[in-house]
Amino acid sequence: MSFNQFKPKELSKLGYTNDVARSLVVNIFSKYYKHASRAELETLLQNIRNSPADYVNDPVLGKIAGTFVSTEMPCNFQAFDLLEQTGQLKIYGGKAVEHAAKKQMETAMSLPVTVQGALMPDAHLGYGLPIGGVLATSKAVVPYAVGVDIGCRMSLSILCEGEEFLKSNSYQLKTALKEHTHFGTEGGLDSRQEHPVLDHAAFGSTELLKRLQVKAARQLGSSGSGNHFVEFGVIELFGNNTLELPAKKYLAILSHSGSRGLGAAIATHYTEIAMDTCRLPREARQLAWLDMDSEAGQEYWLSMNLAGEYAKACHDRIHHSLVNATGLQVLRRIENHHNFAWKEHLADGSEVIVHRKGATPAHAGELGIVPGSMTTAAYLVSGKGVEESLYSASHGAGRAMSRQRARESMTSSALKKILANAGVTLIGGSIEENPQAYKDIENVMTAQQDLVSIQGRFMPKIVRMNKE
Repeated sequence: MSFNQFKPKELSKLGYTNDVARSLVVNIFSKYYKHASRAELETLLQNIRNSPADYVNDPVLGKIAGTFVSTEMPCNFQAFDLLEQTGQLKIYGGKAVEHAAKKQMETAMSLPVTVQGALMPDAHLGYGLPIGGVLATSKAVVPYAVGVDIGCRMSLSILCEGEEFLKSNSYQLKTALKEHTHFGTEGGLDSRQEHPVLDHAAFGSTELLKRLQVKAARQLGSSGSGNHFVEFGVIELFGNNTLELPAKKYLAILSHSGSRGLGAAIATHYTEIAMDTCRLPREARQLAWLDMDSEAGQEYWLSMNLAGEYAKACHDRIHHSLVNATGLQVLRRIENHHNFAWKEHLADGSEVIVHRKGATPAHAGELGIVPGSMTTAAYLVSGKGVEESLYSASHGAGRAMSRQRARESMTSSALKKILANAGVTLIGGSIEENPQAYKDIENVMTAQQDLVSIQGRFMPKIVRMNKE
């Protein structure tokens, strides 16, 4: 008997109401059951409908049976609502902080894991958490509250010579910067750099870190693009400094950069995991967190700390190479992260994860560096240990305008005039980083005088940046 096609109404009466199921029946029966009687086919259809599990593994009828088997997909994520009542938030220098950054910080404060927050006077809009945002959470780490450039940091080497050495040896210092620094998103220095961090056991702990080890070796000792820099300048130490150095002017090296491709890859990888497992409303999506007790949370924490050590190693290599090239001696070295997360304790003894995204740690007596721009001062500061600020201060002057607006509002000739008036030599650099693109560092320092005391004032003289 030739196959008599079932009509949709007939299949519906047999329980085949799904268009996909009906289409499969027509196609499969016409191909494999051409000579079966209609009664046999009806019985077969009823059996498949009533006991689909008996047929799902059948090489021919399995697809039809599959339309009646509801496969429960495992739920690998948890959805969270934002809180209406938020934790304590302290804003410093609020009049100079854009509304969008404040709004972004308020969203972060509404996370169920948030305990406390602070916004620094250099704050501006960022991804997830605003730049200049400090967020304390309970038993959770937020990758985007650390940032993409994990371990972005400052490093200051105070050298044995004074301002006169810079004036008489400017050519030598320029040559050292050209030959011993490298900037940009790819590549590294011509000669291979060595540092114990490349043999760190953590590189073998996850598949991601194993893959990134070669790139980390290639980029060691180099700097990123944007506002990253290495510069020679003069620092004046004041009489209240805790470095046990005489109060006078010293030649110094100041550098700013992070963990290069290593940190960016870690941030991207674990942010995606956080977003997949922690579902938040659209406006807070980038603030997805990882439970510190979860496997992913532990992996991120280990990877983040490795990226921090790698960022430090990059600065170590830069300063070592420049010191060797100039034959100078380092009297003191001061450094600090400003894109990182730490386990810390509040005054009540509770442990929290403190994320500082563009913020300098400022515990009582803790030294840090707050830079301005390529022609304005950077400050050596000592923290005052203010809990309301989550023991933090600004990480710099902070942007006053976007990079696009900075390009549109400045010309190369105008930038050269600004540099000449400030007595600064720029190697590379971009009009996107012109001094007018940043807030007034003096105003920022005034806004945080309760958070830090000033121990020294650094003025840049020969600046090396990425040319974009």
